[in-house]
Amino acid sequence: MEKTDSSIFKGTTFWKKLTENALNLPIPRPLSEHSNTKMPYERTHLDKVKLVFNYRLTRARRYVECAIGILTNKWQIFHRPLDVNVGTAIWAVKACTVLHNFVRQKYGYDFQSTQIEPEINCFPNILNAQSTRGGSSANSIRTTFADYFVSGVGSVTWQDESIGYL
Repeated sequence: MEKTDSSIFKGTTFWKKLTENALNLPIPRPLSEHSNTKMPYERTHLDKVKLVFNYRLTRARRYVECAIGILTNKWQIFHRPLDVNVGTAIWAVKACTVLHNFVRQKYGYDFQSTQIEPEINCFPNILNAQSTRGGSSANSIRTTFADYFVSGVGSVTWQDESIGYL
C-alpha cells in the first residue's frame, strides 16, 4: 500500500497532539464580536490618534500579506484554489504554517536558496486610502482600537517616529 503525505502526517505525534488540542495553541477568535473588517480613517484632517491607527492597521495588513506570500511560495498547494471544504482548508493552512515554522527552526532561515520572501513594502499602502464604509458600530470599534494604540498599554515606542510625530 502506497503511503501518501497525509497518511504519514496523520501517523505523527504532532498530528495526535494537534487533534487532541494538546499543543497549547491560542484559541482563534476575532478581535471584535461586531466586525471582521477594520477600515482606515479617511486621509483628510487626521490627528495623531487617527494617524497612529492607520499606521498600525497598515503594518498589520502588510505582515499578513507577507505571511501569506511566504506560505504560498513554500507550499505549492496554495498556487491554486483549494477544492476542499472550509474546515479542511483551515487545517491545511494551519498544518503548512506549523511545518514551515518547524523547518525554519530546524534548518534556519536560509534552508532553501530559491525561497523568495516578499519585502515588507511590496504591498499597497492603505494610509492614503479613502473609506466611508462601516456603520456606527464599525466606527466605534475603530475608535476603541485607535485610542488603545495611543494609550500607555497599547502604544509602541517606534510608532510616533514612524508617522512623523515627534
